[in-house]
Amino acid sequence: MSRCGVNSCLCCGAFFWLSFLSAQDFQQRGFIETGLTVYPQTAPNDSSHAVGDALLRYQASYKVRPWLRISGALDARYDTHQQVERSLALDWQDRSLRRPLLALRELNATLSKGKLTAELGKQFIRWGKADILNPTDRFAPKDFLSVTDPDFLAVTAARVVYDTGSDSFDAVWQPRFTPSRTPLLDQRWTVLPESLEGVTLRDLGSIFPGRSSFGARWNHIGKGYEVSASFYDGFNSLPIFQAVSETDFRRLYPSLRLYGADAAVPLPWFTVKAEAAYYTSPDKQQDEYLIYVIQFERQIKELAMVVGYAGDAVTSYTPGLQFSPELGFARAVLARAQYTIDSTRSVSTDVAVRQNGAGSLLRSVYSQSVGQHWRVTTGLAWLRGVSSDFLGQYHRNSYALLALRYSF
Repeated sequence: MSRCGVNSCLCCGAFFWLSFLSAQDFQQRGFIETGLTVYPQTAPNDSSHAVGDALLRYQASYKVRPWLRISGALDARYDTHQQVERSLALDWQDRSLRRPLLALRELNATLSKGKLTAELGKQFIRWGKADILNPTDRFAPKDFLSVTDPDFLAVTAARVVYDTGSDSFDAVWQPRFTPSRTPLLDQRWTVLPESLEGVTLRDLGSIFPGRSSFGARWNHIGKGYEVSASFYDGFNSLPIFQAVSETDFRRLYPSLRLYGADAAVPLPWFTVKAEAAYYTSPDKQQDEYLIYVIQFERQIKELAMVVGYAGDAVTSYTPGLQFSPELGFARAVLARAQYTIDSTRSVSTDVAVRQNGAGSLLRSVYSQSVGQHWRVTTGLAWLRGVSSDFLGQYHRNSYALLALRYSF
């Protein structure tokens, strides 16, 4: 895994130091969070019952000119379960199997002039309108070390948006590939076939794509509706696992060409949102399929509700093993509800039930702020199903969590 060099570290330090010299154009914030996740059951490849973790995140932005802003964020984290690396080197690429101990979360420059906005550098790019699953969101790799609680990863890219108010045109060029993180082989979120239980597997590493990725999206806001169309030509951020021998494997990232569309229509009683994407494989290394989502959302005072269905249709099968949470959450009823009790307390619930009943997920989280800086979060997740189902295979991974955050 490549690391940030000395010169890059000096540049990052200089950026933050100069920012402090112009306080009126400088903004900063951050938090320190510690958490504990408790699993009542063990797994065949993981005998632990508890995982502790800590995260320090610092974010800063500096308005250099009225038309230019520089933003950055740093993460420092640690855990008790070896999901975080122990090297002190600053990671800027997010290509490691484990989370880096020190990471440049993002660093980018935003240039704005009239209807035109350009963003250059490591940034978060989100496409799509649905809230429960986003098939068109191709510049958004995720950290799936805990499958049911993924976190987004930034990508190094150049993005240009031209917005007229009713129409916007979004073009993205990603020169360097950023993969999604998959569950670690020796931990509970990797469920091995019974034939491989007890077998020592050897990971030979990843072969990353060498060329760039491109994407474009058009969005139109009409009278009483909003629609978008998108195109992506690049690579799947999730790998296929290629067997080299009976015990050795490596990761490959198949080429991906995607055609997507989404829409939102506000109606008197609820808002309807739909999103769909067709995944094709130019190098024929992965399946070709359609994923679609239709959802209904409603706001009733302090209660926000979303209920929908995610489906798929596979048009071409390719032999091989691929980790695909998007397909795993397809053919399922998905729902989310969030209730704001008051200015300091809220509770949310997420539900996913496969249409054949073979797997289900129920997760509920309660959050309360204490004073101006502290927040306490507690939650429970319940997973059930059969081992042959994507959700059902994690039936041993129900958990309870407790987190304490101090914001500054």
